[in-house]
Amino acid sequence: MTAGRTGGRRADQARPISIETGVAPYAEGSCLISTGETRVLCAASVTQGVERWREKSGAGWVTAEYALLPRSTHTRTSRERTGAKGRTQEIQRLIGRSLRSVTDMSRMGLYTITVDCDVMQADGGTRTASITGAYVALGLACRWMLAEGIVESSPLLEPVAAVSVGIVDAAAVLDLDYGEDSRAQVDMNVVGTRRGALVEVQGTAEGDPFSREQLDALLDLATAGLETLFAAQARALDSAR
Repeated sequence: MTAGRTGGRRADQARPISIETGVAPYAEGSCLISTGETRVLCAASVTQGVERWREKSGAGWVTAEYALLPRSTHTRTSRERTGAKGRTQEIQRLIGRSLRSVTDMSRMGLYTITVDCDVMQADGGTRTASITGAYVALGLACRWMLAEGIVESSPLLEPVAAVSVGIVDAAAVLDLDYGEDSRAQVDMNVVGTRRGALVEVQGTAEGDPFSREQLDALLDLATAGLETLFAAQARALDSAR
């Protein structure tokens, strides 16, 4: 056990996770994902057509948008009324890349799926929760397209999820909350697929550089932690049938 972990969690123990589907009934796919005290609403919208640059490909497109709601944090976050700024852009691009990595867009025809990820409450890990929940919303949207006869087979190839790991108080830990993230010596986000492939690894030393051995230990921790998320995604999708 790492000193100071909320709820006395073990170093390799994720926060409690729940994924409730169908929370935005007008969306083609939606869920509310909760990881500890972090909560994100993910809603997938299917629209006919793609951007002009995409039309000649004959394939569809999957993209994402991300936002912190004004009181999702301890102090009010201003709305980005003039467009997404640096951090927001970086996160929504990450979500989009993660979803596209497991989607065969040639099966979609000229349709676009946009997944909106709105953080209702932030306590660390908002981008990783967004990716994990966005996959469920996307899966439900693809299921809707199949039922409507828009696609002949689901564009989804396999699940994708994301989790944070880091070195806190000299120990490698899984799924950092805000308090841990704010004092971590190393902070890393890992996006991976169900078959064990990596989509993206974002790792930063906040002080002293970290070793290859520490990197390997963090990746092993993340890989094990992703299995819990894949199981939660499967339960959510099964319950929505």
